Amino acid sequence: MIGLQGSGKSTFYERRLAGTHLRISRDLAGTAARERRLLEECIARKLDFVADNTNLTVERRNLFIEPARAAGYRIIGYYFDTDIKECLERNARRLGKAKVPVPGIFRARKVLQRPTLTEGFDDLYQVEQGIVKPAR
Repeated sequence: MIGLQGSGKSTFYERRLAGTHLRISRDLAGTAARERRLLEECIARKLDFVADNTNLTVERRNLFIEPARAAGYRIIGYYFDTDIKECLERNARRLGKAKVPVPGIFRARKVLQRPTLTEGFDDLYQVEQGIVKPAR
């Protein structure tokens, strides 16, 4: 999954994928090393998984795409093309550590590289207001 903080990625996971896919998230894992171990464990056990992070750059997404592709996984990307105002509104409703400092969301928007099939995705979808359609 690819998108700004507050774009709806985790909600999408919970509503559509939680019953079939393990969630890998640096927020939940706590460190990059733990996140990497979770990925390795999923691949070793051939478990379906979702990378529930912002995954803003090609380089970051490749940390999941490359090993999964090498292990024979089908790579499906969901790009959350959400208006920043909506992200800020959702973020404002978050509590505790889940709330991201507002400047961080604006920095993320500057860093975001729109995903393309050439990165190694077999399928790439765009999610807007909960509606999933093939990415443009």
